[in-house]
Amino acid sequence: MTGPAWVAYAQIYVESSENYADLGECFAGQRNGLCGAAVEGKLFLITGLHTGKVGFVVEVHDKMPSVEYSADEVVEASYRPLGAAALKGWGGEGRWPLNLEQVSYRVRYSGWGMDSGHQAGPPMDDETLVDRYLLQFWPAPPAPDRVIRQTGKQAAYWHKYARQQPTPAQLAEIKRERARLE
Repeated sequence: MTGPAWVAYAQIYVESSENYADLGECFAGQRNGLCGAAVEGKLFLITGLHTGKVGFVVEVHDKMPSVEYSADEVVEASYRPLGAAALKGWGGEGRWPLNLEQVSYRVRYSGWGMDSGHQAGPPMDDETLVDRYLLQFWPAPPAPDRVIRQTGKQAAYWHKYARQQPTPAQLAEIKRERARLE
């Protein structure tokens, strides 16, 4: 997939199942706050632009690609699709099938212009897109997520948010306690 992608609420997703997961669940126990991968089969991706089109490229590699050090923001996480994976815009606005096998991947999410995108209004049809993103997949065993590069205020905000979320084990305990009290 290469081209403009629709985002709303600064969100776009990779989904391979119909299971719902909210923002907090997707970032549970993570260090990075841009690529939420804590829920199996899902990636919750944060953009700078609130609503409108962003530049987006998805690449699938046989081995780890070089880091795009020109990017303002770069994070990595692990991902394993549960079925046919697709990049999806918020509320069903856009769907781009991804040619991913059901194996473990490392995913790198890189962004350019995230802070500018956050400050911008939705671009008009003839305007240049303010922020753009690169999502890269390659086969790799599961490993902890990490922040490779962080330069902007928006990324710092979302990384802090992720680090404040409970771990998946803590979330499971909270759910058990709620069920017990009902």
